Amino acid sequence: MKPVLIVLLLNLLAIGSSHAQTKGHGLFDVEARRAALGQSAFTSVRAACLAIPRDPAWSSLKPFDRLKATEGYGTDGTANDYAWAVMVLTGRALAGDAASEVSLRDLLLAWARAKAFTDTEVEHDAYYALKRVLLPTVVAFSVLQRGLDEGQKWMLADWIDPLVRKTDRVFDGVVDRNNHRYLADSLLMTWGAVVKDEALYAKGYDRYRAVLAEARPDGSLALETRRGARALWYMRQSLASLTVMAEVAATRGTDLYDLRVGEVNFDRIASYLLNGIAEPNVVMAYASENYIPGGETDARRQDLGFITKRSHGRHYMAWAEPLMTRDRAGLATKRLKALFVRNIRSDRPLIDEFVGGNATCFWGR
Repeated sequence: MKPVLIVLLLNLLAIGSSHAQTKGHGLFDVEARRAALGQSAFTSVRAACLAIPRDPAWSSLKPFDRLKATEGYGTDGTANDYAWAVMVLTGRALAGDAASEVSLRDLLLAWARAKAFTDTEVEHDAYYALKRVLLPTVVAFSVLQRGLDEGQKWMLADWIDPLVRKTDRVFDGVVDRNNHRYLADSLLMTWGAVVKDEALYAKGYDRYRAVLAEARPDGSLALETRRGARALWYMRQSLASLTVMAEVAATRGTDLYDLRVGEVNFDRIASYLLNGIAEPNVVMAYASENYIPGGETDARRQDLGFITKRSHGRHYMAWAEPLMTRDRAGLATKRLKALFVRNIRSDRPLIDEFVGGNATCFWGR
């Protein structure tokens, strides 16, 4: 067994030995959230955890060994059913549904035994799909931990850890600096927090600071806003990964939301997105570059489809859920909360791979 795996497995065993040691590691404090969901004040939120029924057919999902690069614009969606099952079952397990917890455990163990995804094509689009499916898997593991025996922990860690580390790859292109990299580092940081690997945790922490440093003074991100009709789409995607990093840091008492590098903080980037949603012409100076815009080639027709729930159940504004729980001053927070109430809240539960699963269940009030 590789030395790094031995160390993380020893950490896992230590983490699982007491409630006190478990506290504060991962995307959110699992035990604190589990306790909160058992309180009467959280009845409606617990209902959101259980809103999507458990599908018995998920136990028959067949593991596969690779994700592939796709032709043209798009991402390999082969793992979509697996990711959806994991996200739904994780929320249900967190809310105390014992049958879902067993189903989630058995699903992950089956895919671990099959070494799913281990032969994923070494190409940035295939790795992008891998990152998306791994973040909910890591969150699921953090929720399951307390009920796993030592052998099950070892089996899952032996599967997940190499896959997560595999995503820390440089492709010698813009994907090493744009939303692809933000997603990778949000995943590395989350897994690092779960298994107490400080080097992995630092990947996300350092990336967060780098994003702020690279942003323009108006809060726009150069590699995202040049994407034509999808300029705001990718700004939103970047904010989702920044939110994951900030929430992981928050479990350790570190406030990244108020961190400022130069003129830019989280609110400045969020404000740029909100300005663009309110008046899409705001982004035209950058979007007119029309770099890989997707299906719509007219940059003036900004794709705002992320504001509504997708046909496959995901909601790409799920990252706003933890922001709704934070009592933060500032116009950006007020505007985001207004947008949430007006356009998003009615779509709960908000579930998305980019925030690791059922955000309403994890953070909702």
